[in-house]
Formats: sequence, structure tokens, C-alpha cells
Amino acid sequence: MATTSRLTTAEYPAEHQLAFDQVEDLLKLQKAAQKISSILELDRLIDQVVNDVAVSFGCVEADIYLYDEERGELVLACAHGCAGCEVCGKGNSLKLGKDGMVGYVAGTGQMRYAPDVRKDPYYIGCDETTQSEVAIPLHVEGKLIGVFTASHPDLDAFPAQQLRLLQSLCSYVAVAVHNARRFQEEQHQRQKMSREANEARKIQQALLPRSSPYIPGFVITGLSTPAGAVGGDWYDFIPFTDSRWGLVLADVSGKGMAAALLMSATRGMLRSLAEASCSPSEVLTKLNQLLVNDFPSGRFVTMVYAVLNPETRTLTFSSAGHLRPLLIENGQARFLDTERGLPLGIGPGDYSEAQIHLPEGSRLLFYSDGITEANDPNDEEYGADRLAKHFGQSDASAESILQDVRTFANGAGLHDDATVILLKA
Repeated sequence: MATTSRLTTAEYPAEHQLAFDQVEDLLKLQKAAQKISSILELDRLIDQVVNDVAVSFGCVEADIYLYDEERGELVLACAHGCAGCEVCGKGNSLKLGKDGMVGYVAGTGQMRYAPDVRKDPYYIGCDETTQSEVAIPLHVEGKLIGVFTASHPDLDAFPAQQLRLLQSLCSYVAVAVHNARRFQEEQHQRQKMSREANEARKIQQALLPRSSPYIPGFVITGLSTPAGAVGGDWYDFIPFTDSRWGLVLADVSGKGMAAALLMSATRGMLRSLAEASCSPSEVLTKLNQLLVNDFPSGRFVTMVYAVLNPETRTLTFSSAGHLRPLLIENGQARFLDTERGLPLGIGPGDYSEAQIHLPEGSRLLFYSDGITEANDPNDEEYGADRLAKHFGQSDASAESILQDVRTFANGAGLHDDATVILLKA
């Protein structure tokens, strides 16, 4: 039986050896591209690229300059080798189209190779052992991202095949740097928005009552939970000089920062009108006139505003398209109605009012639609009936109502602001 011998790559003809080298280079390129494409942290990405190239090609130095569009300069982001050199200090900048091979390449958009740096008019001296250098622009869709450079201690150290390999690698580097910079910018933007949202939440929480008021013969509590960092729900207790109290619960359409801003404006207007000691219907009528002129199109506020007189144990209230207050009296639950009252800010209108007596043992609840419209995982609403059933329990409280709603949602979460005011006689 004849036997066959296997040749090593060194024993193949020169043209075959060249093919093996090309395959090896392509595999090296593929491996490097996969590695850098998975890195989204900019500093880590750049450090990985320059160090890998420097080690793989035996370079004296490898650098990446990033283009600062606002300054019109190229800023050194990372350098391998030549530490401590003024030219190669991180943050050092070069003018576009002017300074060195980097500036020239950035200005022309073309690779520049200096097989002997002593003969290249654009080369800026750095490491004394450098004898050849290549600078390659980093572009994404025609836009300059930066410039990559590699320096070698040998003359003409980068053959054409290696230059093509480096150019191909730099196309991957450019995309990876571009993606990493976008990711970094988005992170900074999210962090900024988060800080602003936290500040807005602190301000909004400061606008809510810090404690429950002391009203002889009554116990009153309020609680508000925004669906996000800030919300459009708001409640307030307003003291009057004649021992009466104004109670208000409002819900601005929408969520988030826009709703919070409109809520803040509405709060200021209402407090100013309420201090004139007008009746609830007069307050809402005047407030609506102001909001119709000031609110952007499509925005509105639902609100229930009441005045409690603890001496006569009466409560007079008006509603601007808000959910009906829930009264528990003699163990029976009923929802209270008013005749007229469009949401505030939609258009001209007037508001009727109703008055109820609050005997000892009675309880009254104001609430927002974040309570009744909360959904469970099957998209079923909590609803008015469940609210009435829970509120009918003698130990019901503002906290227990919100907890019952959360339990009902069972992980679905509250998708709208939830607010309650509970008044016990």
C-alpha cells in the first residue's frame, strides 16, 4: 500500500505559502473584529485595540486619536508605548489638516505610510527607535471618527499585505468606536435625565402636604404614589382663617414631566383663588377660565374641590369631571354626584356644588383613576365596586387602599398615578 507524506506549510511553494499567510491574516482579522465589536465601553475598546495591534505587529507605539468636532481637533485617546512623551500624552491634540501625519490623514481622508520616517515631511518625531509609521483614518459613512497610527522600529516594516489588513481592521475599529461613543452619550443623557427626574420628584413631593391637618372631630389623611419619577396627581389641604379647610384632589391628563409642570401651575392658581374664600363652584369656575387660556391644546385637569366646616360638620364640594367621591354612612356605601362640571381647561363652563352632612362614624374618600383603573395581569380593572368593598371595612386606610390595589395588580404594576384623601368623622 502506498503511503503519502504530509508537507508542512514551510515546504509548500512560495505562492501556496502566500495563500496560507493570507488565510492566517484573515482569521486574525476576524478574531480581532469579533473582539472589538462586543465592547461598548469606549476607553476599554480603544485600549484593547491599540495594545492588541502593538503586540501583534511588534510596534514601538500604537495610538488612536478621536476627532473632536466642536474643537476641530484630534485628541489622543490612548497610546501604547512612548509613555511620558509630550507628543503622546493622553489628551494631547493635533490640528486637522496641519499637525503631523495624523493631521494630514484626517484632512485628506487617505492612509499615509512612511517606510522611512526620516524622509516623511509630515512625521513628528517621538520615539527615537521609530523608523516606519502608518496613519489610517477612521471613517463611518464618510464621517471622520479619528485616526489610528502604528510605529515600528524597522525600516519599511509594514508590507502591502499588512497595510491592507490594518485598513480592514480600522474599518471595524471606526464602527466600534462610533457605537461606543453613541452608547456613552446615551448613558450620560440617561444619567442626566435621571438626575433631573429625581430633582423634579423632590420638588413635587415638597408641594404635597407634609403632614395631616389637625381638625377637631375629624381625622384626615392623604397619600399619592406616582407611576414614574414624577406624576400629574396632586392633593392638598388648605387652611382658612375661619377654621374651615379646603380639600382638593386633582389629576392632570398624561404622565411624567409635562403633567408635573401643569400640575404645579394648577396648584398655584387654585391656592390663590381658594384664599379668597370663595365657594367650591366659584373657585372651579374661575380656575377653569384661567386654564382654558393657559393650557396647551389637548391637556386638561379633573379635580374635586371641597370645603369642610368642622363646626357644622358639613362638606361642600364641586367636581370638574373627576371620579365621584365615595361616602360610607351607617355601614352603607354610596357615590356622590354633582350636576355640572367639565374637566378644567377644555372649554368655558360653570360648576355646580353639593353639600353633605358628616355624622360621627361616617367616612369620605376622594381618589384618582390610578386606583379604579389599575389592571391585573389579565387586564381586568380594579373598579369602583372593589374600591367600595374595601373602603367599607372599618379598618380601611389610605395605605390599605393602595396596598389592596397593588395586590390586585399582582406584579403588573401601577401604570398611572394613584392618589387618595380619606376623611373620617
